[in-house]
Amino acid sequence: MVVTDLFARRATLARSLRLLSEFRYEQPDPARFYGALAADTAVMVSDLWLAAHGEPPVGRILLDVGGGPGFFAAAFADAGVRYVGVEPDPSEMHAAGSAVGQGAQKTGVEFVRASGMALPFADDSVDICLSSNVAEHVPQPWQLGGEMLRVTKPGGLAVLSYTVWLGPFGGHEMGLTHYLGGARAAARYARKHGHRAKNDYGSSLFAVSAADGLNWAASTGAAVAAFPRYHPRWGWWPTSVPVLREFLVSNLVLVLVPR
Repeated sequence: MVVTDLFARRATLARSLRLLSEFRYEQPDPARFYGALAADTAVMVSDLWLAAHGEPPVGRILLDVGGGPGFFAAAFADAGVRYVGVEPDPSEMHAAGSAVGQGAQKTGVEFVRASGMALPFADDSVDICLSSNVAEHVPQPWQLGGEMLRVTKPGGLAVLSYTVWLGPFGGHEMGLTHYLGGARAAARYARKHGHRAKNDYGSSLFAVSAADGLNWAASTGAAVAAFPRYHPRWGWWPTSVPVLREFLVSNLVLVLVPR
């Protein structure tokens, strides 16, 4: 079975529209938005594991690189996965307050303050390593990817998902102004709002292309699949089309199985 077969059945237009409708709550009600995203991500990762191993990931250890305030913890704990969240920014870890508290109450949930660029874990120590929308926020995204592969057991699963720079959401809170150029968009945002964006181009936001990720994944020898995270299955085809994918694949999922 191809590793994406099970999840592809869930990748419907109705799912895409549901997630898109939740996006408008990211700023006013982050618990609602990230809760929905976490639940969807837990299903996606569980489907990928089930397709690869023939059984659900119950009892497996998942390392979430850049886990943030812990919205994903409860979703994965509810799926029976032993969740370990890694986040370098203490303010981000506590941004949701109760989210971390609720997640920490789940059996098998842990949180570690550390950088995804140098994970404080032994080689081959986790079954699944996930990074959701982090690669575009670090200056060396493929060092992060290499760390993910290092700590994942042979035959395990590494899932790296990131926002493509030239896609419609590449500018994050800067909106579509990123098509003017990252530095110009960042300066324009600062003038308009009187402060730099949280996702500030050149410091906490970087231009990462779909081609960058696909080339890196291919170079590892561990790549098994790549697809647009939020598209319906019939909309996955742009991933294989150079140039076009940079604009149409808003978020790229790289699935790797270390050997």
